[in-house]
Amino acid sequence: MNKIKKSVLLIAVLVAVIIVSGYTKTTSINKKTDKVSTLESEVNKTMSFFVTHGHCSTPFAGVVNDLKVDYPVRLDSGNPLENMEISFEVDPNTFNVCRAKELTPRIKTPGLFIGENNEKITFKSTNVYTMGVDWYQVNGKMSIKGVEKEVKLFVTGIRKPNEQVASSLVLDGQVNLFDWGIDYDLIVNGKSDNVPTKWLYLNMKIELI
Repeated sequence: MNKIKKSVLLIAVLVAVIIVSGYTKTTSINKKTDKVSTLESEVNKTMSFFVTHGHCSTPFAGVVNDLKVDYPVRLDSGNPLENMEISFEVDPNTFNVCRAKELTPRIKTPGLFIGENNEKITFKSTNVYTMGVDWYQVNGKMSIKGVEKEVKLFVTGIRKPNEQVASSLVLDGQVNLFDWGIDYDLIVNGKSDNVPTKWLYLNMKIELI
């Protein structure tokens, strides 16, 4: 009888040790993976833009620098990127019009996107709202020619069937150039238009590392 009691007691102690060890290990892992920082390191990463004017549009691209995406690791079934943070900057001096190189000087007209101090176009997120599965509204502050304004962009996550977190993102949106006092037609063509060119569209794919 004493042997049985000792065996039961020994088993109970071993089970308790295993449970405590497992809890300690899980807690340690959670602390280490509290946040994932992703730095887009692709060389010459570009963002696509276009402005619409009348019946046509001018598509162009610019080189992206300091692109960062941070997001916390989730252990539940919620949207994994709903608390992400995004920031990047684009140098307007690198703008290049697609399929119409002769139009590049227009996009680089001084005073349009290139300011007196050659400021970069920057964005930093402030709030993220979940719109659906892998679909987010990202509010933030965008600076053009050193002037900062609140903007709203959208991010769509792309993941494979076996992935728990999106392996790539598509960021897109539109901003009103008038918010920065930019009259595209006046600056580029020397005359304001009755139907002004005011929308700047942007799009970029981000590979998460």
